[in-house]
Amino acid sequence: MNTYIKFVIAAIFIGFGIFLMFNRNIGWGIVMVILAAIPILLFYKNEYILLAFWQLRKQNFEKANQFLSNIKNFESQLHKSQYGYYHYLIGLTTAQENNPAKTEALMKKALDYGLNMKHDRAMATLNLAAGAMAKGRRQEATKLLEEARSLDSAGMMTDQIKMLKEQLKMPSMQKHMHNPHMRQRGKFH
Repeated sequence: MNTYIKFVIAAIFIGFGIFLMFNRNIGWGIVMVILAAIPILLFYKNEYILLAFWQLRKQNFEKANQFLSNIKNFESQLHKSQYGYYHYLIGLTTAQENNPAKTEALMKKALDYGLNMKHDRAMATLNLAAGAMAKGRRQEATKLLEEARSLDSAGMMTDQIKMLKEQLKMPSMQKHMHNPHMRQRGKFH
């Protein structure tokens, strides 16, 4: 639903509430004016994003992805303050599909659009660090992990950060590494 249609619905509720108040139905008029707050609230907090957050909290990524797929054109359906969270939620659902390149791009977009909560920025940065580590960019991954640690003031992601730091300490298997047990081959051997 277009975001401005919600304001029209709220205006109709308020108008009907005032009409009822003038016709001596003050109780129902007040109820209608209070109900007008729901579409106004949904203007700033999209219903599909709220439902996707609820499903992610229950660890139901498939259902969260279904709710997010109902948003066809995020620029017309969402308020600008929700663009970052839209990409953040899609990034979290694609992270479960083991698609680090797509997740990394979505998390970068989410951080570019802006996330209000510190722990959300920390989670997005942690996903970027994991993507950088998967691509072999160790310095960038270390920098992003430190940034995620500083953003995680509540300590909710200390285990994940510690696990990724341990993985960074492990030697990487290079593509050109040869088997040391193979016999030497060459012109002079």
